[in-house]
Amino acid sequence: MNEPSAAEAEDALELQLQPLDINIPKYILWYMNTHTILNIKTDKKLKADAKQVAEELGVPLSTVINAFLKKFVREKEITLSANPLRPTPYLEQILEEAHAEYVAGKANTFASGKDMLTHLRTL
Repeated sequence: MNEPSAAEAEDALELQLQPLDINIPKYILWYMNTHTILNIKTDKKLKADAKQVAEELGVPLSTVINAFLKKFVREKEITLSANPLRPTPYLEQILEEAHAEYVAGKANTFASGKDMLTHLRTL
């Protein structure tokens, strides 16, 4: 092997001493300055299940976590439920009222959306 010449060694040293933004693309520096790593402790099976569901949806698990965190910050609330498909008490009340109207024969039916809108405008 040939030893590098003094000029080549000096050029290599100069490259090592240049500021990072010359050798590293600016988007990488931007990304490093605006993103962080979040370490959390969770059950291994839960993580595996969550990752599988995220993959089924075609998104990385980090996207799911980021979406949750953004919603949490925006709404400043967290909803914990053992039954996520259960309607809210308000919706339950509306559904009960609608069912009672249907059973009593007070529910209107329409042949088309236009007929329904005409009826709603007369109320």
